[in-house]
Amino acid sequence: MASPFPEPGLARRRQIWRQPLTLALMGIALCGCSFDIGSLGPEKDKPQEAAPQAAAAPDSAVSAANVTEAQTHTTKAQALVKSGATQAALDEFNRAVALDPYNAQALYGRALLYQGNNQHDFAIADFGAASGLNPQKAEPLLGRAVSYLAIGKVKEAAADLDEASDADPHNAQIWTTRGQAYERLGDKTKAAASYNKAVALRPRDDAARSGLARVGG
Repeated sequence: MASPFPEPGLARRRQIWRQPLTLALMGIALCGCSFDIGSLGPEKDKPQEAAPQAAAAPDSAVSAANVTEAQTHTTKAQALVKSGATQAALDEFNRAVALDPYNAQALYGRALLYQGNNQHDFAIADFGAASGLNPQKAEPLLGRAVSYLAIGKVKEAAADLDEASDADPHNAQIWTTRGQAYERLGDKTKAAASYNKAVALRPRDDAARSGLARVGG
């Protein structure tokens, strides 16, 4: 990846920087994050914002039957993702969220599919909902940060990555992505620190090693 810093024009720097970075970040989101996060579970007392399908859910308490049926749709969606049937998987995640808007697994899985389709606003909403239901989990924060970076909201991404790194300090992907965020913000010190942590955790992380070389860490 070419360094963005030596180029003379700001617009040119951004053009060079964003395209390969976006591809790298999408690889982090879709390859590094599982659609099946069994430890993500609903907390019924915390309604959260989500993409449009979730917003249509009733305000009343979700019935036990709906929760069970929603989980069935979620499990089916996860299997469809693994088989490559992403549109069918998205339909199943939509059904799950419509039945149970507090199903964090469905929200997170749907967010990854939206992200893969470059529907980053929907992805951000679903990642945010999943994170609100499971604030101790780093994966939704990492996913939302990737989408924030893809649409140029770098400060928001950095804030999510700060929180994610606290939640899971041994996740090399978080540190690599945090390095990329702070590099884009021009904070070479934080970028280098993040890249160094990523390399310490995963010595063959080429993205982190390249980033470290760019920021002079």
